[in-house]
Amino acid sequence: MRVIILGAGVIGVSTAYRLSQEGHDVVVIDRRAHAGLEASFANGGQVSASHAEPWATPTALLNGLRWLWRSDAPLVFRWMRWDPALWVWLWQFLCNCTSSRARHNTECILRLALYSRTMLKALRAETGLSYDSCNKGILHIYRASRAFTHACTAAEIMRAHGLECQPCSVTTCLTIEPALRDVAPHLAGGLYSPDDESGDAHLFTTRLAQLAQSAGVEFRFGVNVLGFQTEAGRIVHVVTDHGPITGTLYILALGSYSPLLARTVGLRLPIYPAKGYSITVKTTGFAGAPHVSITDDEHKMVYSKFSDRLRIAGTAEFSGWDSTIIQLRIALLLKRARIVFPNGGDYTSAVSWAGLRPKTPDSLPMIGHTPWPELLLNTGHGTLGWTMAVGSAYVIADLVAGRSPAIDLHGLGLERF
Repeated sequence: MRVIILGAGVIGVSTAYRLSQEGHDVVVIDRRAHAGLEASFANGGQVSASHAEPWATPTALLNGLRWLWRSDAPLVFRWMRWDPALWVWLWQFLCNCTSSRARHNTECILRLALYSRTMLKALRAETGLSYDSCNKGILHIYRASRAFTHACTAAEIMRAHGLECQPCSVTTCLTIEPALRDVAPHLAGGLYSPDDESGDAHLFTTRLAQLAQSAGVEFRFGVNVLGFQTEAGRIVHVVTDHGPITGTLYILALGSYSPLLARTVGLRLPIYPAKGYSITVKTTGFAGAPHVSITDDEHKMVYSKFSDRLRIAGTAEFSGWDSTIIQLRIALLLKRARIVFPNGGDYTSAVSWAGLRPKTPDSLPMIGHTPWPELLLNTGHGTLGWTMAVGSAYVIADLVAGRSPAIDLHGLGLERF
């Protein structure tokens, strides 16, 4: 079967590789010059099933009000925009801020994240792929006792669904990651997920793209996808600025840009871009960088070490499809990184980045069939694209082959909206 994949991020490339292994003729289209140059480029680098709690929770409402007018808040809205898509998204988000919906969404996220983590390990064993991976787990830290108690309660739900996640005293946190010594006096505790991992998502994406290309996948970079051409109720080709490209099946994996393309065939995808920021610093000559990936839940920041680099990522900003770097947000990352890991790296030469993460109102991706038989969705993974990429690729391969996927897809499809 000739499969056209729209998008060469970690989702699209993982899907292309998996389909190539099953004998399909695969073409990947992307407007950028190389693979992995959008949200996959400089993200936090965590493969974090332990980050399964959705953004939409009852406490999110309180936090949102508390952060509303703070420029240094973890989540910022650029209210000067009149964007109907954002207001529709916010309404659907609020509808998911109940205890029952949060629990359901957590279970769905965890189901895919755990499966994907397992499939990533299998892929690494199969290919020998290296990408600065670290298999020492992820440690979540908490300063406020109330936040730590809430996290422990959420962890009970996750443990009931197969995630190993251990509450830790401050002493245990320091045993797991001694580099936390400067912030330890301010901590209430932590949660440790030993089977989570971290790694350079961009390096993974580019090296997997090379393997896919060696397996026969065709990559067409520098090609802008403009829409779909339909005839008699079917998609006949994808329209690009390089002419039509025809396939038997099309897979939409364009991240934050997926809803813009879906509109051309009448689909309304509730995906909105959440701009995230990161800085990357060199660690050579600095002894204070963490060796276990850290999530600072209070400030919504993560720290992951890749060889001689420390990636510091976090915060979210709703400002439409604008990926402009706001220096205030970068300064915020630097300020907080210096507090947690004062000797973590060369902060004076930090490399800044911002990318658009495709968020759905319930924090669940959109995977599976659409009303168009020729079009499958593999998009909307939000902040967990790297975590869910390989598992999502296996799910898509099963659907293309007409097999029942290894996991239940309930709650992951377009029909929930």
